[in-house]
Amino acid sequence: MDYLIRVIRADEWEKTREIRLAALQDPVASIAFLDTHEAASARPDSFWQERAEGASESGTSVRQFVAEAPDGSWAGTISVLVERPSDEVRFGEAAKVDQTHIVGVYVRPEARATGVTEALFRAGVEWSWSLPEPAVRRVRLYVHEENARAAAFYRRFGFEATGDRVAVPGDDSAHELEYEIRRPAA
Repeated sequence: MDYLIRVIRADEWEKTREIRLAALQDPVASIAFLDTHEAASARPDSFWQERAEGASESGTSVRQFVAEAPDGSWAGTISVLVERPSDEVRFGEAAKVDQTHIVGVYVRPEARATGVTEALFRAGVEWSWSLPEPAVRRVRLYVHEENARAAAFYRRFGFEATGDRVAVPGDDSAHELEYEIRRPAA
């Protein structure tokens, strides 16, 4: 694998937008993301600039990791949100413990099965464990019940289903299933 896994920089908002738009054109985007290509395409540059700033090293509650190829292109990305019990609920139930939440997982088709996804997840989980006190107790994510490919990867990586599920916004007949990894014992 010839990719550098790193946190995005605030000035990389155009690349941030490009990979998000690519993700939203993926065949499983309708079940993998709570966003559409049309809506994301219509957002102004200022939205993408703020998003990149907030997910860079200067942000305090989000990190976006990318897999950067030797030519500077991005092969994949994940974002990790910090969730504290005192925070407003973003998705699912309120945090009962200090935790992080992986979202926005996307790896370009040509980079799949190359180790990129595993490397991105390692970076996100390791960052979660490295956060200062109060220590993060678990890393969670949600996967659409019909996204078997993603669910299989999460299980291989070590995530376990919690049994919690939430209705997909806008479609009460579909559900997102929660998976987690608990912090290893010290």
